[in-house]
Formats: sequence, C-alpha cells, structure tokens
Amino acid sequence: MLWTGLSPDEARTYIEQKDKSKRDKRMTMTEAVQTFVKDGDNIGVGGFVNSRQPVAIAHEIIRQGRKDLILSFQSAGLVPDYLLGAMALKPDHLSVQRMEFAYCGHEYAGTSSMLRYMTENEKIFIEDWTNFSMSARFKAGAMGVPFLPIRSGLGGDIEKCNRSQTIQCPFSQRNILLIPACHPDVGILHVQEADIYGNCRIKGQTFTCPEIAMASKNVIVTCDKLIDHEIIAMDPTRTSIPFFAVDAVVELPFGSYPTVCHDIHYYDKIHLEHFKGLTDAFRKGDRDSLAAYYDAYIYGVADTDQFIDKIPYNQLKYARQTESRNLELQTHLTPPIA
Repeated sequence: MLWTGLSPDEARTYIEQKDKSKRDKRMTMTEAVQTFVKDGDNIGVGGFVNSRQPVAIAHEIIRQGRKDLILSFQSAGLVPDYLLGAMALKPDHLSVQRMEFAYCGHEYAGTSSMLRYMTENEKIFIEDWTNFSMSARFKAGAMGVPFLPIRSGLGGDIEKCNRSQTIQCPFSQRNILLIPACHPDVGILHVQEADIYGNCRIKGQTFTCPEIAMASKNVIVTCDKLIDHEIIAMDPTRTSIPFFAVDAVVELPFGSYPTVCHDIHYYDKIHLEHFKGLTDAFRKGDRDSLAAYYDAYIYGVADTDQFIDKIPYNQLKYARQTESRNLELQTHLTPPIA
C-alpha cells in the first residue's frame, strides 16, 4: 500500500481544479458531515492530544455513521477514542479500519483504552509514526510534494512499522529517511475564530492544523466565534489557515469541549476522566456503562448545544475561569466537585 487517502497526483489534480472563490461557506454541522465525510475516507484530525480536538465534528460523524474510516493524526485523544468507542458499541453503524498516528491517549490520564481494546482484539490496523514524522507527512502534503527527507527515525526501528524508506542521499552519500505525504480526504479542525469564507485564526500553538488543511481534499472547520471578514483583512498575518483551503465553516462555541481551546476554556478534567474511566471499564467487560454514555451525550442529543446543556454549569465556569486567568490567579479557584 503506497497511499491511504489521495495520492499526491490525485491531490494535485483535485486542488488545481477546486473552486477557490471567496464565497460564504457557512453550513450546519449536519450539512457539513453529510457533504464531505464518506465511507472509506481518510480523516485528518486536527488539534493535539487534549487541545483543540474537533469533538463536535466527531460526534456528528458518529450520529450519522460511516464505515471503513482511516484516521490520520499526529497525537490525539478524545476524537479517536470517541470514534473507536462508537465502533466497539455499534460496528454495523460506524467502523474504523486503520489509524496512522504517533500517540493516542489523554496525557496525564493515560493512553487510550479503546485503542488497546481494538489492537488486543485485532479489530484495527495501526501504522506507527513519530510526532515529527506525521508532521512531516502533512507538511509534504501541504507543499504538494510526494515525500520529504528527514533524519529523525534513522536512530531506531520505527521505520519498520510504517511506509518510510531509507535511501542513500545523492548529495552526501549518507542514509536519509523518506516520509510519504499524507493527503486526507477530509480534514476536521476546530479554531477559535473564522470568517464566513474560511479564513481561520488559531490562538496559541497551531499544531499541524494549517498543514492538515492545506494537505486535505476537503476541510470542515468549527469555530468558537465567527468574525467579520473586514477584521480578518485588517491583520492578515494572524490568519493561520487561508480561505481557499476550507470547504465548510460551522460557528460552534464549545466545539472542542471537553478539551482545551486556548484563550477560551481549559479542559474539563471531570468529564474527560469520566469518559476515560468508562473506556477502561469497557475493556474489562463493562459494556453497558459506556453505551449509556453514548446514548446520553451523543446519540441522545441532536447537536453540540444539547451536549453542552448536559455539562454542569460549574464545570463550564471553572474551565472558562481557569483558561482566562494567569497561574497565580488560578490558585485561588476552587475546582468543582466530581
């Protein structure tokens, strides 16, 4: 297998022909997923571990159901966990056939129990990369080149676990590692601000979101705040993702909750640990508790507004206050009781 998602030639042809006009790209979440996410798609997941995960998009994909998905990301937590959990509970409704990634887990809360369950039971194929090599794959896709040469990876065995290839550099005659480009069929991203055309502002670390956007065939963006294009145009250097890379814009406050969205809210430790505990229990045989979570928070709600309605106000308030205060002031906050 050389390519999952688009090949570099297919991506180049598609992007050359793509409508790059400045047009209103606002959609509902339901419309965006119906239009751009298909069975068998390679989905590029933006954000990083517990930061700016496109949770709302993942929930909608789960509600609509898709088969034989491929997930490509650098490091992620809740989005792959949500999708794998949906597959474990209802494999006829949603399935993931393959994951290409560096890390799947929740940092301090531990690695993904759903990934462990899927691999232990041989239900999914995984391709192992480093954070840097996955970043290089998206970077190659964004640049429109079929691969990038890197040094990272030559000092270990990880190249045996993926499609990278070692060659002799024609200039130095030393070994160099070639990393294949990654062109997802659809990139899913959450940002703080965007305009109706798809120009996006990311506050804080951008992770690989700009590269995923430029490498993907289509891109769905959720944003906490939709701002006027005139404001974007007044300070173009703050635009992290250009409009012509984006196909759908959904204004969705808390679209990355319960993960961090820098300058807006911190992660909800209580909700995240609750979900992590349910996936731990599922791996040990308790199916009902995780199924009840999905019925309450995903299948039992129509959209993110109804999902957020189920989060206790004091948890939302604490997440907002924690993110908006400096470290000294944070020490005076009282966390909500679980």
